[in-house]
Amino acid sequence: MSEAAVKSWINGDESARQMLGRVQASRPSFSLPPPLHRIPLRVGNVVEIAGPSPSAKTQLLVQTAASCILPKEWNGLHYGGLGHSVLFIDLDCRFDVLRLVEMLGHRITQVNGCSCTADNEEILKLSMRRFSYIRCYDSLELLATLKTLHHRLEKEKESNGIGGHLLMIDSIGAFHWVDRASTSLPLGGKNRKCLSLQNVLEVVVEDLRKLLSLHAMLVIVTKATIGGPTGNEVRRNYKRWPSAGTFDASSELEGLQKPYFREYMPSIWQSFVTHRLLVRGSDDHIAMPKSQENNTAYVSEWLLPHLNFLDKFVVRDAGVFLIP
Repeated sequence: MSEAAVKSWINGDESARQMLGRVQASRPSFSLPPPLHRIPLRVGNVVEIAGPSPSAKTQLLVQTAASCILPKEWNGLHYGGLGHSVLFIDLDCRFDVLRLVEMLGHRITQVNGCSCTADNEEILKLSMRRFSYIRCYDSLELLATLKTLHHRLEKEKESNGIGGHLLMIDSIGAFHWVDRASTSLPLGGKNRKCLSLQNVLEVVVEDLRKLLSLHAMLVIVTKATIGGPTGNEVRRNYKRWPSAGTFDASSELEGLQKPYFREYMPSIWQSFVTHRLLVRGSDDHIAMPKSQENNTAYVSEWLLPHLNFLDKFVVRDAGVFLIP
């Protein structure tokens, strides 16, 4: 901020409505699909979607990416997208771009009722131009990618006229155990830092902080968890124990109703995360309308900030659907 701008801000006077309008313009909120819709998210936030594998974490990213890159309106029809750009960094190396195209096709067809038209192809091309994909196979490639993201985003902004709005990383802990088991080696000369687990995460967080200070972006990452038994598993085991008088089953179940997982990421990463959503599978299978198949149900719960209710959802071809 220039000196003149600072003096203008100090000497200026504005109403509450003007202040709220200025803040909302500089830090716009994101209207994201379920189950991310429960919390108002803004640029600068770092959202962690944690859960065991499989628990539909990547599907939530694909659903969110589709909602962001779709246009708000096209030829008078409202498609409900945000018209934002998405940068997807794939560390699991299992991303299926055809799944994203399929979901976009379902969303477009639901609006105009036609599956094969020139407008559909144009909307699909317009949406996919807003989607950038990067694949990393180890921590060194991840660090190199983060170092060049600012230049990449500036170049895309010049060519497409759209800056980066949403950064996705799937999954942030993909190289955790490899880095933890590997021997620390110097990155270049003798005075360079060693490639250790702690140093890698420190550089990742530092580079992401710099990126957020230069670009108005929302960051959403997934993370696989190491979990304990669920309440349903305890119930099944309890049925196998006829002589269960040695413990209080109700207290055991009550203690395991709350989601449990072991945190393995370093504290520097934990303090960097501003929001955390826990997702996990359930034993329920839901029969959806106009479908002859039962869909596996998943459960999501906001841990940061903590909300005292759960969302249950299923994943279908058209995306994620909440179960009332």
